[in-house]
Amino acid sequence: MITIYGFGAGWGLPEASPYVTKTEVQLKMAGLAYVKDTTGFQQAPKGKLPYIDDDGTVVADSTFIRAHLERVHGVDLDAGMDARQRGEAWAIERMIEDHLTWANGYARWLIPSNFDKGPAHIFDSVPDAARDQAREAARGRVKAAVYGHGLGRHSEAEIWQLADRSLRALSALLGDQPYLFGNTPCGTDATAFGAIAGIMTPFFPSELRNLALGYDNLVAYQERMMARYYPDFARALAA
Repeated sequence: MITIYGFGAGWGLPEASPYVTKTEVQLKMAGLAYVKDTTGFQQAPKGKLPYIDDDGTVVADSTFIRAHLERVHGVDLDAGMDARQRGEAWAIERMIEDHLTWANGYARWLIPSNFDKGPAHIFDSVPDAARDQAREAARGRVKAAVYGHGLGRHSEAEIWQLADRSLRALSALLGDQPYLFGNTPCGTDATAFGAIAGIMTPFFPSELRNLALGYDNLVAYQERMMARYYPDFARALAA
């Protein structure tokens, strides 16, 4: 049995992390049985989630998890796609994960009101005397990481301008298709869904969210993927 370690539901999402969402949806796409554990962060091999335990084999990082699932379990999340489409899928994934999700990280962690209502509560279990210090230290690490990435060297308005270019590109690539490469979702759809759902959650208001909601096909895509892979959550939202 596969165990996936994630954060769990929160912040208006069935899974708070876009990267855990990506892996969980890919497990669903592959039809592989799994259980979810939300208590494993302290033991995370690379200090981040997700990671999986596949009958004793521990694999960390969503990209390496996918490679493991395809190799060990004989699945192909890009079945039916030719070499060019597979290359395009990888390029789309890198645009999302190496650019767009960094902007979302900025929106969650570095807009003070969003940090206070969201990531700050990750540290609620820290003893009172050390809690504020732990929160500020973590926020400082995120700020340093975003700065090191390069995105954090820009003004907030410039960050949203760059993020909108990625949103516009993703919207153009999707077009009027139900999924990125046609009528069947592929592995990169899991990546795109995790990112777009994370941006669109009303829990974290930001100009980034406003920009994303301006692309009707991305809104419909997020709803379509949510209904397909988290139907109970989608029904609860609609109720």
